[in-house]
Amino acid sequence: MKQRLSYLVLIIFIALTPLSVQAFQEPPADVTFEKVLLGSKGSGLLLGISGSGPISEEEIRGWLSQFRNHTKLTVELPLGLKKAAANIQGLQANPMTRAKIELGRQLYFDTRLSSDNTISCSSCHSVDQGFSATTQFGGGVNGQTGNRNSPISYNRIVSGPQFWDGRAGSLEDQAIGPIANPIEMGNTHQNVVKMLKSNKVYKMQFETIFHDAVSIENVGKAIAAFERGIVTGPSPFDYYDVVAKFEKQFADELEFLAEDDADTFAKYQAMKRKSNANPMSESAQRGYQLFFSKEVNCAQCHSGANLSDEKYHNLGVGMASEKPDLGRFAVTGNEADKGAFKTPTIRNVVFSPPYMHDGSQKTLKEVVQWYNRGGHANPHLSENVKKLNLTEQQVDDLVEFMKACTGTFPEIETGRLPE
Repeated sequence: MKQRLSYLVLIIFIALTPLSVQAFQEPPADVTFEKVLLGSKGSGLLLGISGSGPISEEEIRGWLSQFRNHTKLTVELPLGLKKAAANIQGLQANPMTRAKIELGRQLYFDTRLSSDNTISCSSCHSVDQGFSATTQFGGGVNGQTGNRNSPISYNRIVSGPQFWDGRAGSLEDQAIGPIANPIEMGNTHQNVVKMLKSNKVYKMQFETIFHDAVSIENVGKAIAAFERGIVTGPSPFDYYDVVAKFEKQFADELEFLAEDDADTFAKYQAMKRKSNANPMSESAQRGYQLFFSKEVNCAQCHSGANLSDEKYHNLGVGMASEKPDLGRFAVTGNEADKGAFKTPTIRNVVFSPPYMHDGSQKTLKEVVQWYNRGGHANPHLSENVKKLNLTEQQVDDLVEFMKACTGTFPEIETGRLPE
């Protein structure tokens, strides 16, 4: 009862107070967190502040005065990814709120973070290009390019160290790294902080959300909160996988299940209906069997709910070069890490060609053919890479399976930024 009264008093206080940053107060510590399902279109988490045109001071005051936008979120992952709930990263140190996510969304799409106002986070991690870029290498200010393909920025909520080589220990660290990289955003953290402080809309958000002035650390926290909200929805693979595992578990009982356990049979029928509504082709089903088989065993590295072991492996990619990119070795100095790069997720991979850390593989079929040949021999080649001796049909089947790992992307507002 006391909790309800404190909540009611706070709402009345906000309603009767003139709109200002001071109108918002920290919610009572005992107020229950809001639970949201990520990867769901219904949450509206990434749709920004309603309206059109640049976000004005008046609009941001109204947004910041709403109690709900400061309530800490308890997140739930969708079917498939839900099995990775124990791997959720960063929420204890950097809780998600709607206000923080919205600030991160604005920063993610704002080219004013770069030295020449041309590059934003979305330049290399574009909503329209699978949250990556369909160029071989990432682009930066003054037409510069790097030497690595742009990694994807979705499902990062279940991912630890970031970048192909894992040099950023957290999503927060990753978010601010490109700002000061001379061939990416080409700016300095000091200049970005100065720019944000000079913008009344941004300044008001930082002071209200973080109870502090603008800082580069809080820039990282806001962008990371937004990126953790970018989660893929269930795919045909997820629906099929649930049914396949159920049928394997109840193989000897399936024929009699309707009579022996009506409730379990009803659940099975519901699973089947969802799978039938989101079907995998026969080719993709064959690819599913190959992917998880002991002989091919793609799942050795593309494991877990996000189909990535979050580890680093040498596949031989680029190792024939006179001066190969040594990847993880540059971070750890361990000889075994030479030429090793982080395993990317298979989810929604169809949207983000070209592939591999150097963008050398233009299609998913080329990727499978690379594995089929056993990669490129070198002293540090992963023991998991071996000749597969797949037929042409099996190569195609594996490609079709990867395509079947495609779920929906959340709806995101990309245009509305502070005036």
